[in-house]
Amino acid sequence: MAIKTYNPTTPGRRGMTTQNLSDITTKKPVRSLLVVKQRNNGRNSQGKITVRHQGGGTRKFYRLINFDLPFGISATIEHIEYDPNRSSRIARIKDQHGKYHYILAAQGMSVGQTITSGKDAPIENGNRLALKDIPVGSVIHAIELQPGRGAQLVRSAGNSAQLVAKEERNAQIRLPSGEVRIVNINCSASMGVIGNEQHQNIKLGKAGRSRHKGIRPSVRGVVMNAVDHPHGGGDGGRHGVGGGKNHGTTPKTPWGQKTLGYKTRRRKYTSQFIVRSRHASRRK
Repeated sequence: MAIKTYNPTTPGRRGMTTQNLSDITTKKPVRSLLVVKQRNNGRNSQGKITVRHQGGGTRKFYRLINFDLPFGISATIEHIEYDPNRSSRIARIKDQHGKYHYILAAQGMSVGQTITSGKDAPIENGNRLALKDIPVGSVIHAIELQPGRGAQLVRSAGNSAQLVAKEERNAQIRLPSGEVRIVNINCSASMGVIGNEQHQNIKLGKAGRSRHKGIRPSVRGVVMNAVDHPHGGGDGGRHGVGGGKNHGTTPKTPWGQKTLGYKTRRRKYTSQFIVRSRHASRRK
């Protein structure tokens, strides 16, 4: 996928780039696989903001993606579609029973291609198999963490993981972050790299495009008052983190939690599944 550029007719258009939608084969999604996307704008059930900088944005319908394609399915790709809710493309497939599914579109997928799942599926792009049936060294995506739960890992554009080892009960997978993780060998994964790999190179160009995505502006803590943020306050003028009597202290969140290097991981029981940390390469 190439990146589409604009002529600098306005300051916002200067440097702005967007996706080239030449790989999209239809603009009309399947209505039975659409649901209304409810918005909470970062608020909880009490109406209080629990996630900041969310709100607004264009209206969207959510596409029901099948992250757990049943084994024994043989389907044909009918269209490659745009999904406003994710960075990757989605493929509309029709199985042997006449039922439609949406799956993540792998790199190299094309209309008319056959997608299969199960033990006897060939090792080809887009096919879905259990990890125990995938050769070591294969590139995979849309990986399950628990058998039958559906894909949870490696689902964004251009990403892929590698199956590096297999044992009796577990498999070791190298994730895009560099982390090597243990996953049950009965979990399933799809073959290949997720498409739309140029997504990361898109430049928004203007603030309005960020608002269309539902992202509201953020304000630096050092320009706030001391009552609003631990970095705020000071005697006027420019100052570092903290400012005033707090100058030079450890960076903190608006609620006083340390940040920028301070470890906040609490779910220690999952550490047993991490063979190699994603931070290991940075320590060298």
